[in-house]
Amino acid sequence: MMKILVTDGMDRNAINNLVNEGFEVEEKFYEEEVLKEKIKEVDVIVVRSATKLRKNIIDEALETGRLKLIIRGGVGLDNIDVDYAETKGIMVRNTPGASTNAVAELVLCEMLVLARNVKIANIKLNNGKWDKKNLKGSEIHGKTLGLVGYGRIARNIAEKAHRLGMKILYTDVMEYQDAREDFCYTDLDNIIERADYITVHTPLTDQTKNMFGWQEFEKMKDTAFFLNCARGGIVNENDLLRAINEGQIAGAALDCFENEPMPMTELVTHPRVTVTPHIGAATKEAQERIGYEIADIIVNYHKEA
Repeated sequence: MMKILVTDGMDRNAINNLVNEGFEVEEKFYEEEVLKEKIKEVDVIVVRSATKLRKNIIDEALETGRLKLIIRGGVGLDNIDVDYAETKGIMVRNTPGASTNAVAELVLCEMLVLARNVKIANIKLNNGKWDKKNLKGSEIHGKTLGLVGYGRIARNIAEKAHRLGMKILYTDVMEYQDAREDFCYTDLDNIIERADYITVHTPLTDQTKNMFGWQEFEKMKDTAFFLNCARGGIVNENDLLRAINEGQIAGAALDCFENEPMPMTELVTHPRVTVTPHIGAATKEAQERIGYEIADIIVNYHKEA
């Protein structure tokens, strides 16, 4: 029977289902040097974002030829050398739909936190200061939301935000035209100049790395907020910090960082930056969906093998 290595965690019920189907499942995170040996012993490896499967790791698996399937629990595949793996006959799969709603709800939550100065209010109250008169926020109703990238998550956010009275602008390299006439497809420059909230939903690639830097922040409204719940590296963090400190933009919300799990201290502690440790998909419901989708991929692969 196939042996499965789960390195970054997986829903318990989904694992139990795999065991009941007769699969051998090991749940453990291994540092790179140990993983180089362990990967030779498994048929399937399931990872999240913590485990990196680069060429050097894949080459170790090729020594035995056992590894046939890599599954990324979640959306992004930037921690896996996908093209290299697939040229060596190793299938790579992910679970793009399972965490859509969870990430969309976090983005909406972050917009409201920014709009109502929730982080600043928390800091002041924690320091014993009741500063109600200086915490006047704003409403997201009537504001313009700009979505950079228009995949599943962005479309889900657009629907939720529209129901709360926001105007929707979006752009995508695929030039996806939404059927809704009240959602406006446009270019990135137009979004940067017009949007009150800009949220990024693109993969991290050579084309999107540092997509947002000083030049982009300089063109944004000084009342605008920037959100990144996609991938660290899409935004130049030094330029973002400068833009906030110099009043080019009003603030930011970040769920991902260039250096995880040790992000830039100045951003994490900044009163006008709300931060979370890459928890976009971290809901009970999303993890259940991800787990069951992973199990389905493995079972179907085994049946077809």
